Amino acid sequence: MEELMINITEEQKGERIDKVISAIDEEWSRSQISNWVKDGHIKVNGETVKPNYKVRLEDEILITPPLLEELDAEPENLNLDIVYEDEDVLVVNKPKGMVVHPAPGHASGTLVNGLMYHCTDLSGINGIVRPGIVHRIDKDTSGLLMVAKNDLAHASLVDQLVEKSVTRKYIALVHGHIAHDKGTIDAPIARDPKERQKMAVVDKGKHAVTHFTVLERFGDFTLVECRLETGRTHQIRVHMRYIGFPLVGDPKYGPRKTMDIGGQALHAGVIGFIHPRTKEYLEFSAPLPAEFEELLETLR
Repeated sequence: MEELMINITEEQKGERIDKVISAIDEEWSRSQISNWVKDGHIKVNGETVKPNYKVRLEDEILITPPLLEELDAEPENLNLDIVYEDEDVLVVNKPKGMVVHPAPGHASGTLVNGLMYHCTDLSGINGIVRPGIVHRIDKDTSGLLMVAKNDLAHASLVDQLVEKSVTRKYIALVHGHIAHDKGTIDAPIARDPKERQKMAVVDKGKHAVTHFTVLERFGDFTLVECRLETGRTHQIRVHMRYIGFPLVGDPKYGPRKTMDIGGQALHAGVIGFIHPRTKEYLEFSAPLPAEFEELLETLR
């Protein structure tokens, strides 16, 4: 990753530097960032600081991540929930809190570690750190992912993502009462020019479209199904915030006062694609995790 300069916002003022920077990328752990601070890879106003440094409003923070050493992903028995598998593709139901592939601060316990234990044949297009990985979902988002078991399958699934022919439906709980039953958000997404650790709707951003349908209303909260037409980073989280209905529990895009549920209430419930070899359309669904269902029962 290239150097990144960030400026402190009013909301971040007084927070520990390791907490502020860990919010930039969900795959950076606070322990990893603490080491970067100690090793001088993170400087405040040109000076080295301690990991417990409290940031100030006028601070300029320069992050120069160390050159990544090639991470060797080791197989781990993580008891993955495999929804479907054949010689070409695999569909897995990722639990909330699991990172998709190894990264600095997350060398183990990732979906890739579990996949390597489960099967030895994974596509090599994305190298040894991301074998089989065609697309990602955020660490704290649960739900379905396609995995390619060979390069032919990988190329086919990527082509389908580019052509926007993959069915991807998510369930999200948002703040606010959405009065209308359906809607489409067509708004380009790019890195937020004011807060580089976030994505935002930006005029010159990449084309992004989300279709949503209201499933249930709970006073100050609404349960929606979001269908992705494109797959930008944090797309649903950014788009729902943009129209005034941020996701419950979202530490990055939610309101300051939201439920502490360990991350955004978002579940990738349905995925559908053309099988790379048979050309048959396959579609899979995964029920909401127990904690998500319990949250909805509480609201009901």
